[in-house]
Amino acid sequence: MSFSDPSSVAVVGASANPAKWGYWLARGALRGAHRRKVYLVNRSGAVVDGVATSPSLRDLPEVPELAVLCVPAETLPEVVDEALELGVRGFLGITAGLGVERESRMVDRIRAAGARMVGPNCLGVYDAATALELAWGNFTPGALGIVSQSGQLGLELAGLAGEAGIGVSRFVSVGNQADVTAAEMVAGLAGHDRTAVVVLYLESFMDGRRLVETLAELRSAGKPVIVLTVGTSQAGREAALSHTGALTSGTEVVEAACRAAGAILAQTPAQAVDVAQLLLDAPAPVGRRIAVVGDGGGQGAIAADVLSRHGLIVPPLGTASCAEVSALLPSGAGVRNPIDLAGAGERDLSTYSRLVEVLLGSGEVDGVVLTGYFGSYGADAPSLVEAELKVVDELGALARRHAMPVVVHSMSRDSAAVHALREHGVPTYATIDQVGWSLGPATELSLRTPRPLTTAPGLPGAPADESPDGYLAARAVIAALGVAFPGAARVRTAGDVPLAAAGLRPPYVVKAAWLAHKTEVGGVVVGLRNAEEAASALDGLRARLGEGDYVLEEMDDRPHTVELIVGGRRDPAFGPVVLVGVGGTVSELHRDIAVELAPVTEQEAARMLRGLKAFPLLDGWRGAPRTDLAAAAAAVAAVSRLVADRPDLAECEVNPLRVGQDGALAVDALVVQATEEKA
Repeated sequence: MSFSDPSSVAVVGASANPAKWGYWLARGALRGAHRRKVYLVNRSGAVVDGVATSPSLRDLPEVPELAVLCVPAETLPEVVDEALELGVRGFLGITAGLGVERESRMVDRIRAAGARMVGPNCLGVYDAATALELAWGNFTPGALGIVSQSGQLGLELAGLAGEAGIGVSRFVSVGNQADVTAAEMVAGLAGHDRTAVVVLYLESFMDGRRLVETLAELRSAGKPVIVLTVGTSQAGREAALSHTGALTSGTEVVEAACRAAGAILAQTPAQAVDVAQLLLDAPAPVGRRIAVVGDGGGQGAIAADVLSRHGLIVPPLGTASCAEVSALLPSGAGVRNPIDLAGAGERDLSTYSRLVEVLLGSGEVDGVVLTGYFGSYGADAPSLVEAELKVVDELGALARRHAMPVVVHSMSRDSAAVHALREHGVPTYATIDQVGWSLGPATELSLRTPRPLTTAPGLPGAPADESPDGYLAARAVIAALGVAFPGAARVRTAGDVPLAAAGLRPPYVVKAAWLAHKTEVGGVVVGLRNAEEAASALDGLRARLGEGDYVLEEMDDRPHTVELIVGGRRDPAFGPVVLVGVGGTVSELHRDIAVELAPVTEQEAARMLRGLKAFPLLDGWRGAPRTDLAAAAAAVAAVSRLVADRPDLAECEVNPLRVGQDGALAVDALVVQATEEKA
C-alpha cells in the first residue's frame, strides 16, 4: 500500500519554485491531503503554496509511511539512512545520477531494513482511486494503468490517454528498478479496480519468465496488457555462433513472450493508446471478419487494404446479405464488401445504422468499420446534429446488443457526434490507419490466450557435464531426442574411408566435423558417388583445413525436400527460445522465421511452421507432394525441449533440416556450451 495508498507522505526536497521537481511533487502530494497526512521537508524552511516545511525528517511529528526523495544525488544516501533509522519503510526515488555502486549499496541497506524503493531515477507515481499524485505532469483520471521504465515516455502515454478520453487509473515510473521491479508494479494492477487495460513500457526485462507469468495473470483477471519496448540488439546477434543467434532479435523474442503471456506488442505510444481505447470502449472482438462501409468507393477500398495489412479479413458477403444491403442503397452501389453507400447516407442518415444492423446480424462478419464522412454531418450542417446523434445512439445500441465492435473512421476530429460515439462504446479515430492498427492488434489480443511455459522432463542423451563439441557429438545429443540423421561415420584419413563407406549408402558427403559453419569455408563436399571419390575429397579437405575429425555421411538425395533451420538459444531475459525458418545457406538472407519461448508442443510447433511465408513449399507448392509436417514439427519440439531442459547449453541448431514427404532428416547440427567463449 505504500506506493498506492500510503497513510502519510513526506516530500523530501519540496520547493516553492514552480520550475523545480520539488514543487510539482509537493503540489501533487497536497492534492491528496484530504486522504492522508502530507509533510514537506526543505532545509531552507520554504513555504510551498501556503504550507510550511520542516528542515528534516527528524522534525516531523510522525514517521511517514512513504518518503519521496527529490534531493541532490550526493545527499541521497544520507537522507535514506536517516529515514531508515527513523523507521521509514517506503521510498520513491526521483533523484538520478547516483552511480551504480552507490545505488547498489543504498538499495542493500534499504532491503536489509525490510524497506522497499521505487526508482531511483523515476518520474513518480499516480493513483486516481486514492488521490495519490507524486509525479511531474497532470493526469486525467480514467481506466488505463501505465507502468513505464521511461518516465517521459510514460508521461507521453498518460497525455495521449487523456486526449483520447480514456484517462489513467494508475501510473508508475519504475526508473532504474534498483529494488521494486516493473513486474511487481504490474502484478499490483491485477487487483486494482479502476484499471481495465494496462500499458507496459520496458527496455530491460530482467526476469522475463516471471514477467510473462505476471502478464498472464493480468489477462486471466480480465485486464489485457499492451507492451512497448525498443529495438534489437545488434551486439547480441553478432556475439552468437549460430544462425539462430543471428536471426532472432530482441523484438522477436519480446513478441514471443507476449504471445505466451496473452499480451500484445505495440510499436509506438500512439498505437498503444489507440488499441487501449478500442479495448476499453468496444465489445471484445470475436473474430477477424470485418465489414467495411464507406461513403465512397475509394475510402472503402483503402480501408479494406489497411485492415488486411493488420491481419483482418474483409470477406465478400453472401447472396442473401448482399440482397439486404442492396435494398438500402441506390442502384449500382457496391454491396459485396467493402460497401459503397453511393450517397445513401446524405439522403437518409439512418442508412448507416440500418446497414450496420443488417451486417452484424448476418453471421458473416465479426465487426463493422465505418469510414468517411459520418461524424461530420452535424459539424458542417448544424441542422443535422440531432439526426446524426440519433444514429450514434443506434450504433452504440447495436454494438452492445450483438456484442461486436463497431469502429468509426471519421473525417471530423472533434464534433459532437465523435464525442458521442466514444461515449456509446464506438471507438472513433481520425484516420483509417488508426482503425487498422487498433482493431487488428485488439482482435489478435482478444483471440490470444496465455500459453503455460512448462519445463521439459529430463531428457536422454549426453549428460549435462559432457561437452557436445563438434558435429558428431551434437548429432548424438539431438538424435537422442528422436530427430533423424543420415547414417555417418568418423574418418580422419583417406585410409579410413573404405571401411566407413561399406556400412553406408552412397552417394556420400564428407564434412569437417569441428566447424560451426562448414559451407562458408568449403568444409563440405557433396555428391560423392563411391568410396574412391570420398577418399579423394577427404584428402582435399585435409590439405586445405588441416588434420581433425571428418565425417563420411549418407547424402540425402530425396526429391521435393524443403530445407529448414531449427534452433534454440537462451535469451538473457526470457530464457530458452526456439526458432524455425527457411534454412540452408540462405537462412539469414530470407529471415522467414517463427520464434516462440521454449519448450513448445508438437501442435505449437506445427502452428509455427504454418506461420512461415514459405509454408506453401511444405504444403505442396505447384503440384509438388506435401512434406511430412508432423516430422518437421516433432523436430522443432525436440530442439525446444533440449534448450529448455539443458541450462548448460547456450545454443543448439539443426541447419538444414531437410523435410520430404516421407520424413525429416537433420544433415548438420551445432550445440554450444553456455560457458563457451563466443567468437
